Amino acid sequence: RPFVGTCAADFTRTTNRHDYAVPAPQPTLLDKMVAAGGSVYAVGKIADIFAHRGITKHYAAGGLDKLVDATKQAVSDAPDNTIVFTNFVDFDSSYGHRRDIQGYGEALEYFDSRLPEITALLRPDDLLLMTADHGNDPSWSGTDHTREKIPVLFSGTGIDCKQLAPMQTFADIGQTIADYMKIEPTLTGTKADLF
Repeated sequence: RPFVGTCAADFTRTTNRHDYAVPAPQPTLLDKMVAAGGSVYAVGKIADIFAHRGITKHYAAGGLDKLVDATKQAVSDAPDNTIVFTNFVDFDSSYGHRRDIQGYGEALEYFDSRLPEITALLRPDDLLLMTADHGNDPSWSGTDHTREKIPVLFSGTGIDCKQLAPMQTFADIGQTIADYMKIEPTLTGTKADLF
């Protein structure tokens, strides 16, 4: 079951939650990566989100600690030309939707404390991207997603330290990664000027 508890007041989601996604109507960045002979290592619920299409290896994990551990393992296992894709879902499901400001802050501090373990595994030509798929301000009323702009942070050797122009769509992120990985461009999106 995707939750435990006896009533609405004490329901808690478990890591057994699954997203039953409809496959994308056109090839995704992940599909293009695999078609070009690369690999896509999906950590956590990423495989579910993409209907298990364009995924070459899946690392099941739930909870921030286990997601960080699985991400580290995936990065360590990854050969050249691999995208390691993790969704740290706890920020959304455990803290954002629950409007748990303190828990959200503590989770950010925990993630910040573990991030150097991931970056230490990166090779000189690796690209690190951190972003969010939507807002989920834990101080907002209600339980729905919120509408604030999301961060898009790129890091890697040779990437200029500068503020990028605001992206208009998530497709811009995909196009930027396709360009960096030197694979066929995605059908939509404009690449960011990282260099």
